[in-house]
Amino acid sequence: MSMISVIVATYNWPQALRLSLESLKTQTDQDFEVIIADDGSRSDTRELIDGMRADFPMPIEHIWIEDDGCRKTVVGNLAIAASKGDYLIFIDGDCIVQPDFITQHRRLAEPGHMVTGSRILSDKMLAQEMLSWPHWSFERFKHHALRYRLRGRLNKLLPLLVKFGDHSRRLYSTFVWRRIKGCNMACWRSDALAIGGFDETLLGWGHEDADFVFRLQANGVIRKSGAWATEVIHIFHKVRDQSNDKSSRERLHEKIRAHAALKASQ
Repeated sequence: MSMISVIVATYNWPQALRLSLESLKTQTDQDFEVIIADDGSRSDTRELIDGMRADFPMPIEHIWIEDDGCRKTVVGNLAIAASKGDYLIFIDGDCIVQPDFITQHRRLAEPGHMVTGSRILSDKMLAQEMLSWPHWSFERFKHHALRYRLRGRLNKLLPLLVKFGDHSRRLYSTFVWRRIKGCNMACWRSDALAIGGFDETLLGWGHEDADFVFRLQANGVIRKSGAWATEVIHIFHKVRDQSNDKSSRERLHEKIRAHAALKASQ
């Protein structure tokens, strides 16, 4: 596989984005580029990115659109169009990756497949602690991980310590909603382009990631689980406006029903 493009979605949280980028900086596999899909952040996010470029070991491109509500799908498609890698990994700017994150994704990458990973959740207190660190240190985090878990600061620990390889049990035979996280998924660029990228009519918070996964699967791409290999550490934040949840979920159900009807008629 040639170069990977890591697409990092962000909006007005440069403190978290700093940790996310610093974790990417320390990857054991550094054959990738970073594309920041910025949904209208203020100038402090641009200043952070510009300041980190000087000694960042891989290219960083900053794709910015005006702040006109949540348009993650729109800026996500611009990032896909700007990407140079054959393989795309999507994360959010409030997620920290483990040092072998790229390595693990590269191991799971397979033609005709996509990967949906999972996350380890921090609580508010741990989030504040990590955001106060002058620099991200996975060694420091891992050293205290057991204490964090015992105190309820993390919702799980073992995926930090145990990694499983590629095997057939990772494969999904049908579409299921479970474990689809836009903050940790990957696919081939050609497959993303074949379905037209994200559905840009899905605005606000509203299952755009599940829609993307469904349409990839409906187009013949096989979904593979990245659990116990590619977990990201999710920095606690308040839940975003979910007023579009019901309508977006129903639209996806309509697509699922239409696809099932088409297959039945063939």
